Amino acid sequence: MSLRPILEKRAAQPTLEGAGVHLHRAFGFQDPSELDPFLLFDDFRNDHPELYQQGFPWHPHRGIETITYVLEGSVEHGDSLGNTGTLGAGDVQWMTAGSGILHQEMPSGNTKGQMHGFQLWGNLPGSQKMCAPRYQDVQGKDIPEVIDDDGTRVKVIVGEFWGKRGPVDGIAADPQYLDVYVPAGVKKTFRIDIYRRAFAYVFNGQAAFADASRPTGVLLEKEVAGQEVNIRDMSGDRTLVRFGTGDEITVQAGPEGVRFLLISGAPIEEPVAWHGPIVMNTQAELQKAFAELRNGTFIRPAH
Repeated sequence: MSLRPILEKRAAQPTLEGAGVHLHRAFGFQDPSELDPFLLFDDFRNDHPELYQQGFPWHPHRGIETITYVLEGSVEHGDSLGNTGTLGAGDVQWMTAGSGILHQEMPSGNTKGQMHGFQLWGNLPGSQKMCAPRYQDVQGKDIPEVIDDDGTRVKVIVGEFWGKRGPVDGIAADPQYLDVYVPAGVKKTFRIDIYRRAFAYVFNGQAAFADASRPTGVLLEKEVAGQEVNIRDMSGDRTLVRFGTGDEITVQAGPEGVRFLLISGAPIEEPVAWHGPIVMNTQAELQKAFAELRNGTFIRPAH
């Protein structure tokens, strides 16, 4: 077993998207190789409807897949395939844009006006960039949850974990996407395929992630539920933790416990030509996509 080193910790940055949605971006529109096959990760969370209700009106995608996970509120969606629906709290949507799709996503708050969700973009390999668009909605009740004896809870959204398999499948990046809660003071180790790029995104509470590149025996400052916790080294709300190579990560939950997403995927390692919502392999392919958008041939007829 080899513990993964921490390559980087960084805070998600406030960003304005769509028709004026205030969100936080953990990564995206930077170096696409650092978390290959993943391109972008947004945390859209707000208690004020005026900061999100304008939503994401009709816009195109080509060459990528998106995974949208809603925690609070709902998202109404529609696309150029004629699909419509509503994602509620706990629900997931996987969409493969493939050769091209137009869609819209319009968020609404819960009874308290709260809206919270995540969107992850996964790249498609060149051989699949022009595949037929498709999508899959999964209700929260169909997402398996594993509860360990120490109170650790893991929702398996995509991939396999602790003997459970998530309901979303067929994604090119073959990711593992887990929603993890570790109770206060509990120390937990999670296995990750050594060949996958991996990151954690903390969105509630705090935790210390063990770092294979640093010496052990760091000064511990507080005891929680019988466990010593290094408060100074905690990663808190809206923190991205990017891991290096290894086959496991270890996390020590803080005084209030911690909830985070643990996501990994096999790198594609292909050239990336990216502008806005369209991601191809070459600039020529990118220019062709935008030319088709302009001349009305972007959406391919269904076969």
